[in-house]
Amino acid sequence: MDQELRDLYQQVILDHNKSPRNFRKIENATQHAEGFNPLCGDHIDIYLTVEDGFVKDVSFKGEGCAISKASASLMTSILKGKTKEEAEKLFNKFHDLVTGKLGDNPDIDELGKLAVFAGVQEFPVRVKCASLAWHTMINALHGKEEKITTE
Repeated sequence: MDQELRDLYQQVILDHNKSPRNFRKIENATQHAEGFNPLCGDHIDIYLTVEDGFVKDVSFKGEGCAISKASASLMTSILKGKTKEEAEKLFNKFHDLVTGKLGDNPDIDELGKLAVFAGVQEFPVRVKCASLAWHTMINALHGKEEKITTE
């Protein structure tokens, strides 16, 4: 990945950290899950409103590092209107991206805005930061309310 692309990705992550999208509690959420990364202290709650198999609304609350918060912000922006199956596929694509399973040149067109996390694979300790919201969302999607941890 060239330096200009890295700089752009860093700007997007910093923007979503500074001004996170969907940073609120959905009062009448149909599903909720809590996630915690004891290694760095990231703590997040994911709220979903799922109707007729579609993610009608999704939000998050919590505290964490820039990567954790930006990941949750982008995730919530992307998931609205998706089916449960589409949400699961996005989780798998994202997980493959941050764990390096997509290789050095992931398909940016296919990943869309999620591609900003391509560089995370170079920092294994940050993979947990980036994926915490996603793992928590999967628990919420499946109605599992027990706290998920990255350990």
